[in-house]
Amino acid sequence: MPYWRLFAFYFFYFAALGTLMPYWGLYLQSIGFDAFAIGSLMAIIMATKVLAPNVWGWLGDHLGHRMLLVRLASLLSLLSLLGMFGASGFVQIALVMAFFSFFWNASLPQFEAVVFNYLGSDADRYSRLRLWGSVGFILTVVMVGWLVDRRGTELVLPALVVVFGGILFSSLLVADQGGEVQGVQPSILAVLKKTHILAFFSAVFLMQMSHGPYYAFFSIYLQDHDYSKSDIGLLWSLGVIAEVLLFLFMHRLLRRWPSAVILLVSLTLAALRWLLIGWFPDQLPLLVLAQLLHAASFGSFHASAIHMVHEYFRGRHQGRGQALYASLSFGAGGAVGTFISGAIWEQWGASLAYTMASATALLGAWVVWRYIPAGRATASLPEIRS
Repeated sequence: MPYWRLFAFYFFYFAALGTLMPYWGLYLQSIGFDAFAIGSLMAIIMATKVLAPNVWGWLGDHLGHRMLLVRLASLLSLLSLLGMFGASGFVQIALVMAFFSFFWNASLPQFEAVVFNYLGSDADRYSRLRLWGSVGFILTVVMVGWLVDRRGTELVLPALVVVFGGILFSSLLVADQGGEVQGVQPSILAVLKKTHILAFFSAVFLMQMSHGPYYAFFSIYLQDHDYSKSDIGLLWSLGVIAEVLLFLFMHRLLRRWPSAVILLVSLTLAALRWLLIGWFPDQLPLLVLAQLLHAASFGSFHASAIHMVHEYFRGRHQGRGQALYASLSFGAGGAVGTFISGAIWEQWGASLAYTMASATALLGAWVVWRYIPAGRATASLPEIRS
């Protein structure tokens, strides 16, 4: 298995996220946009995750050659991003963001399907590959934060171009890997009609919806409470460090507990996290605790969810299963959460926005508890090797 080639793509892909999520809102604010406009623009990144993964997932499942699609998407995302240098005004910037995020968001679900084909029966090793994405996120958050502190937010765009170039380069290093061979399978609509699968997608939608005020406004929120750009970068990094540490032993948790139970706990801890951020921004120990809870609101959540997707969608449904997870959670959930949080933030302030996020995560926990049996998505989990 080409381990370093696979983790290189994760590294650069999430390095892009480490530039966009903490600093893109600050960049947009520096060129004159208010909270509602920033929320609307950031929602574009989430909204393209609704359409892009499904279009490219369908192509991947029907045409094969997933890595060719990943390379094409990576190239087009880089070319689209370059248009940002000449863009001005809300409409032009919105169009550029729509194009580069459409192609960028198309690549990861197809790459995930390739990774699971390489892993085969060693699916428990996924989290050990995925942690390199978190490492890329951490390094980028710290480095870009340091640069922005010293040179200003105008460096955010060039930094993002460099990272997107890394995504394209790393995509060229990975060859396609054939998936498992399946016999006759039911249609994907028949799979999607099952109650526990509908509940699963509802829960992951609600989890990412609850992240709306965090992804769009956390950096602005901290800046308003007199944290420096470097402090902001360190707080973002702290959350992802906790995520990396969790990924190192996530396979043991999945061996001991059903994925649905881990998903339930992740949603519950996410609700606590948003309350801590929303009501105690000036209490550094509580803010640090909230950032450590990123290990739950993203780390254990994503690891358990991706294993459930791998169990629920097999064979020719593999690419679209990954695409649906990305589009309905990070896409639709993230877009709705970001847009709504921008409106609430503008009218009623940060505390209410984070309180609504907490309530949303709790609703997701209830959906898992009520509709997904604890034994689901565990039967085919491979034996863990010591």
